[in-house]
Amino acid sequence: MRKGAYAGAVRHLAIVAVGLAMLYPVLWLLASSFKPNQEIFAGGGLWPHTFTLDNYRNGWRGFQGISFARFFGNSALISTLSVLGNIATCSLAAFAFARLEFGLKKLWFGLMLVTIMLPYHVTLVPQYIIYSQLHWINTYFPLFLPKWLAHDSFFILLMVQFIRGIPRELDESATIDGCSQPMLYARIIMPLLLPALITTAIFTFIWSWDDFFSQMIYLSDIKLFTVQLGIRALFDPSGSSDWGALLAISVLSLLPITLIFLIFQRYFLDGIATTGLK
Repeated sequence: MRKGAYAGAVRHLAIVAVGLAMLYPVLWLLASSFKPNQEIFAGGGLWPHTFTLDNYRNGWRGFQGISFARFFGNSALISTLSVLGNIATCSLAAFAFARLEFGLKKLWFGLMLVTIMLPYHVTLVPQYIIYSQLHWINTYFPLFLPKWLAHDSFFILLMVQFIRGIPRELDESATIDGCSQPMLYARIIMPLLLPALITTAIFTFIWSWDDFFSQMIYLSDIKLFTVQLGIRALFDPSGSSDWGALLAISVLSLLPITLIFLIFQRYFLDGIATTGLK
């Protein structure tokens, strides 16, 4: 008994040690955001010797007369539109694949799965050409419009597996009561699909908020910059960057996705755990 208890204590200590090692960069980021610039790289200690909020004030002020409030608003707009688009169109596509019968259904489903394996960089050039011809470069359309066209196959597959776990007897009962296919989708499937929808919303928001590559490709007007582009603009390759402001804004950029994950964590775990289960 003692041997088993000793082994369990060792395992817990090992898990705690690994967890602290993984969290150390985040703790360093948070602690350094309250340090003066000359103290940030002066030592390896976490606790600031001189506590200051100037980094947050200077960072929030932004650059070229544009504060980070605008950049946060731009990121929030893109992420919100992306979330709404994925929830609406991916759920419709998933309902069609899981419940409806139509010609070449298996072929279209297979092609949809193939797109998951395509690296983003493979489709970047043709997409850029199309958006350029539509005069959408330096606008937000390339960043959120694909989400309104059921662009993310991963979420379609997630919802298909979840819908397949919903008993078809519910569909049959609703149909007998005079429920049409649109009503079946809206009144039966969507309420039961809530955990998968929240999982989709969380992932979409995080990926859209953290996206840097696409925003760098399509946006060049400073007024359209997102938080990620704003942080990049604060960085000076010559080495004279205001590191305190950079770290402070980086901490603030983590707050929205952290809060969203903590608030909807239970639904997020339910959506992952129950996907594909009968």
